Amino acid sequence: MLVVPDCPNHTIALSRIHDALKAAAVTDAVVVVQVVTDTDEAAAVGMQGSPTILIDGSDPFAQAGTPASMSCRLYRNDGKFDGAPSVTNLIAALSHA
Repeated sequence: MLVVPDCPNHTIALSRIHDALKAAAVTDAVVVVQVVTDTDEAAAVGMQGSPTILIDGSDPFAQAGTPASMSCRLYRNDGKFDGAPSVTNLIAALSHA
């Protein structure tokens, strides 16, 4: 997971990742949190806002044509915007990985 310093959605995103891994019975995953501190680094790692969740190095929630960003990221969950993907959306992303 890629985050900016003091990301307000870091904790909920991390919690949902762990809940999704448990629900999907993924026992061998390693969750790494990388703090990104500048726009050059954000571009290099493919960060489209904080938090950006990568599965095997790929962002399953990426929007084509969206530039790298150090801003807060919003995810669409059940027609509403939220600061992290829902557990359901994370499970779906894991199943496609």
